[in-house]
Amino acid sequence: MPHSDDFLTVHDPAAPRDGVAPHAPDAPGAMSRWWAFAAALAAGLLVLCALTWLVSVQRGIAGLQQSTATRADRYAATLESTLDRYEFLPALVSLHPFVRGLLQNPNDRAHIDAANAYLVDVNRRARASATYVIAANGIALAASNHGEAGSFVGTDYRFRPYFQIAARGDIGRFYAIGVTNDEPGYYIAQPVEADGKVIGVTVVKLNLEWFQRAGGGSAEPLMVSDDHGVIFLSSVPEWQYRTLRPLPADLRAELYDTRQYHDKDVTPLPLEPLRSPITRWIAETTLPDGARLVRVGADKHATEAIAERVGLDLEDDRGRYLEISRTVGPAGWTMQVMAPLEPVLSAARNATIGAALAYACVCLLLVNLRQRRQRARDMQYSRRLLEAAYDELERRVEARTADLMAINEQLEGEVVERTRAEKELRATQDELVQASKLAALGQMAAGITHELNQPLAALRTFSDNTRVLLERGQLDAATGNLAAIADLTERMGKITGQLKLFAGKARPRRNAVRVRAAIDHVLAITAPRTAGTVIAVHGIDDGDDVSGLADISVWADELKLEQVLLNLVGNALDAIASARVAGRIDITVRSNESLVTVTVRDNGGGIAAEALPRLFEPFFTTKEIGQGLGLGLAISTSIVREFGGQLAARNVEDGAEFVVTLRRAHQPVHH
Repeated sequence: MPHSDDFLTVHDPAAPRDGVAPHAPDAPGAMSRWWAFAAALAAGLLVLCALTWLVSVQRGIAGLQQSTATRADRYAATLESTLDRYEFLPALVSLHPFVRGLLQNPNDRAHIDAANAYLVDVNRRARASATYVIAANGIALAASNHGEAGSFVGTDYRFRPYFQIAARGDIGRFYAIGVTNDEPGYYIAQPVEADGKVIGVTVVKLNLEWFQRAGGGSAEPLMVSDDHGVIFLSSVPEWQYRTLRPLPADLRAELYDTRQYHDKDVTPLPLEPLRSPITRWIAETTLPDGARLVRVGADKHATEAIAERVGLDLEDDRGRYLEISRTVGPAGWTMQVMAPLEPVLSAARNATIGAALAYACVCLLLVNLRQRRQRARDMQYSRRLLEAAYDELERRVEARTADLMAINEQLEGEVVERTRAEKELRATQDELVQASKLAALGQMAAGITHELNQPLAALRTFSDNTRVLLERGQLDAATGNLAAIADLTERMGKITGQLKLFAGKARPRRNAVRVRAAIDHVLAITAPRTAGTVIAVHGIDDGDDVSGLADISVWADELKLEQVLLNLVGNALDAIASARVAGRIDITVRSNESLVTVTVRDNGGGIAAEALPRLFEPFFTTKEIGQGLGLGLAISTSIVREFGGQLAARNVEDGAEFVVTLRRAHQPVHH
């Protein structure tokens, strides 16, 4: 394909027509001027694009700031009006004779019933979450939910800051997750005084989760944080109960002591201001106080969820926002509206492309003018070569047309090839999806088979014993065995249900589970296999009850915890049977303020060095074929991690030990 400079050749009209090239005047000088002209055009294009992008971004952010600020003011006014509407409700409740009569006669049944009925009526009319009365000693005496499950009546609220503030004679305001029903809410507490002394506290609880849904349908994430920087309301669920900045140790201890956010793991949200010189200049010249440009750095999943909801492509601009902050409420909360910058940047890119195209058109006009002038000079040099120039031009046009046709044919071939590749890719993806489904189905079936082996063996043993006992006429012992069989049957049903829950996406329930009860249940199930084996439990049954170890509880699911312990004890029994020694299993429980460890140790000869690194891999087993599927420890370590703990294994003298570490629970056990 000919180069465009060929059209700038200057012909000498005095040159002969026998094929000798005509003389071009000052060719090196003309080329230098051409390159200087091209460089000047390129520099102008860069400057124009930079200025266009900068001005477009600045104006776009200014417009985005105005519109977002308007919505932020509207959101703030909505929240403020709600808080103001309920601000005086506790004070009005405290003035009612029923409430004061109850606080002066806390044990009178008539006063309690009258106060409960009054609180139910007030709460229904005000449409609050709950309204209740607390005595000066911190015990709730009456509540609007007194007849419901999870009633506040009888709960000790001395640890709650809103009660402590109200007990000092001030209005207490506090946002927290409820300790009785795990429902978050905003608490307003009003002291009730008599003869210059606080005799009780009236509290109104409001559910503000409707507010975070106010921004759930827009492209702007909305969140509200407390005076410590903890986000307690957010239209993005992944950002809720995160912090805007790292919390100091003393503040984290205070949140734990007051159980403000219950068992939520409060971690920092990677929110940081954009630090490039251009963004700093734009922020200083465009944005008012209370607005800044930020990036949610490592929170990739939450940002992609927002992008998918609003239909944006954030591949290059992931997590960049215009943040508008407003102070709301008497408790010093901060509301932040996060407007994505991607539309502004996209508009700036479009404007820059438009300016570049316009500039290119102007440059083409200038180049065309330059070429016309050059051709005019060429015509002055050689009119006699005009026909030859036309012939040459037509030949070159034909050559370019041929090249374009070849390129078009090549592009058509590439389109056909790409279409075929896309069809093959879709077919391959369908096959991979089907293979993943089959693999998951096989793993679940193997897991159910493995977990049901030990209960089935226990059922077989109990049924044989029951038949012998019936033949001997020992009906009481047979009745006990039948009860154990029923318990094992129910347990097998729970195992299949729990394995289904383990394979699914539903969030499992966790509560306080007594370690002693779990160990006793496991030892009862494995009793038929422990003949001739010494099993000792330390830290619970060895006289340490005075330290409270017998009542140790952990955050877990009761059935799943028993699954883990049953698997570890069963593996220990298998190891002892393989080693053919006088078996001994030691189960040791140790605890501190935050953690509980359960160690299962055996004298079965230990774990081979080459097997130890792969011990928790799925389908890896050291047992003979048909004796195990290699899923027990893999499932157990998944369960322990689900509880926020860890499972470790190591060799010890003459055997091996497995250590389960779990978080300690300090609240009453749920039965």
